[in-house]
Amino acid sequence: MRRSAAIVAAAVLVAACGAPQPVARKRSKLAIAQATHEYPSPKPPPEVSSSTSPSPAAAVRSFTTAYINWTADTVAADMRALAGRSIGQARSALQLAAAQTASDYELQQGGISNSGRVEVVAPLPSARGQYVVVTRESTAATNTTAYAGLRPAWHVAIATVSEVAPGAWVVSGWQPQS
Repeated sequence: MRRSAAIVAAAVLVAACGAPQPVARKRSKLAIAQATHEYPSPKPPPEVSSSTSPSPAAAVRSFTTAYINWTADTVAADMRALAGRSIGQARSALQLAAAQTASDYELQQGGISNSGRVEVVAPLPSARGQYVVVTRESTAATNTTAYAGLRPAWHVAIATVSEVAPGAWVVSGWQPQS
């Protein structure tokens, strides 16, 4: 009797192994979105800069020089050009600045301009890829007295750089501090 019970048990086990397995279904993007409240999307393409510099400091100096020298007539185009030369947060900030300055009535009517010199570009010791930038800038206006007698001022910014290819550096972050 034990032998026949063992044969029956073995037959049941072998029969169960041949049972069809449930089919695993890949969830649709819609089903994932309904479950997570987020719609999965592909990664955006990598950002491409219109120009690069051979070193991190050169990228920061070139960027900053262009950033601080503008006139009311050129500022929006200058910011768009800088956005094209940068990536990441810096690009986003400059695209926003270009849009805002293009429609700034007081800037245009006042004939406001800014000029300056980059005095220092130095690595920030506590953060790899970040640089402290010190500039001395003057703001003037051709159609208003609002800036008459305004003395040049010191400004500080933190610039972040990224190497987009070997020996090709661009500004990827820009945070004016003063």
